[in-house]
Amino acid sequence: MTADELTEPRTPEALEAPRQRGLLLLLLVANSSMLAVYMGVGSVLLPTQIAAIDPANKVALLGLIGGISAVFATAFNPIAGALSDRSGRRNPWILGGALASLAGLAFLGSVRTALLVGIAWCLIQATMNVYQAAVTAVVPDRIPVAKRGTASAVVGLALPIGGTVGVVIASQTVGQVRTGYLVFGALAAGSALLLSAFFRDVPRSAPAPAPAVPMRQKIAAFLSALASHDFRWAFIGRALMVLGYFSVIGYQLYILDDHIELPAGLSPAAAMAVLTPVTMVAMAVSTVVGGVLSDRWNRRKVFVGVSAALAGLVMVVPVISPTWTGMIVFNALNGLAFGCFMAVDTALVTLVLPRAEDAARDLGVLNMANAGPQIIAPFVASAIVTAFGGYTPLFLVGGVLSLFGALAILPIRTVR
Repeated sequence: MTADELTEPRTPEALEAPRQRGLLLLLLVANSSMLAVYMGVGSVLLPTQIAAIDPANKVALLGLIGGISAVFATAFNPIAGALSDRSGRRNPWILGGALASLAGLAFLGSVRTALLVGIAWCLIQATMNVYQAAVTAVVPDRIPVAKRGTASAVVGLALPIGGTVGVVIASQTVGQVRTGYLVFGALAAGSALLLSAFFRDVPRSAPAPAPAVPMRQKIAAFLSALASHDFRWAFIGRALMVLGYFSVIGYQLYILDDHIELPAGLSPAAAMAVLTPVTMVAMAVSTVVGGVLSDRWNRRKVFVGVSAALAGLVMVVPVISPTWTGMIVFNALNGLAFGCFMAVDTALVTLVLPRAEDAARDLGVLNMANAGPQIIAPFVASAIVTAFGGYTPLFLVGGVLSLFGALAILPIRTVR
């Protein structure tokens, strides 16, 4: 290093870079804990608790509870996003949502009837989506457009990390679900405390109070982002992909129990603890590679479309080979596809937001494409399994939906 380099003042961009790296690390932790709750509780502990309460009707009950609770997720995410926009702050919503989720998880661990399990899970979905809406808005608030792909890739690692941690914790506490729920609640609350303590809210002006308008106009304004051509197609593509994915993944514990020939001595929960890291490592690789390459080549649509198509095609693997080996192959390929899709599609979405000042609200609307299909998926999946007496038709329907999701990316115009 030369003397000139030692004395040359650092630019604001250079001074800000380490802080952005620190912010991304804490966002990774915050998102990982959130996804650990969704994966560990939703995929293992909740189905286990339901099966223990009513084993004969477990498929229908999981579909009913999952569908109704997703209504709460769909509603609370955009509402919380709009309220955090209006308040001009994110941290109170992040911290409040996480602490409320801790209370909800403690309640879930103490109940013993299907009705109370459903009520508790609805409350958790609502409060976790308050948390999620505010955390998601931090990226468009704080990260420059040129770094959105890389930022989305780093934050996208939350899915493999959080998913793996969540399922491992759940598999270890499956015999003591109350303890497991408390661990997940503490994880979410702790990560929210870290993010709120180390990164204060960026000063931002809250929108001026709007004049009183009829409810119909409020709803129209709330959903106004869907009037944007590119945002609308991004919404449709995300919705189809998520519907295809969760129609199958939401029932993976029961699939392993009722459809797949597992090796002797391997329980479905233990099998989940093996398969999830396989999926998540694949997701981690494709998330990083997809996000970085999409920035380098300034291309988003090709990554999103190809990964959605791959997710559809790999659904045939468990149909052709309903074995332990087949499930390992399926989870690896599905992880590659879904990881790349979510990382690059998240970057794509931030580039088609109609108005920067409404970012959290519009991302909340987009999250309806995540949560909305999860309302439908449990009902559709349980109906298919019940009507046809097996899981093969479920894989095929999931594959077709993902392929349609790939086609929905093509009409987007303003992003390459």
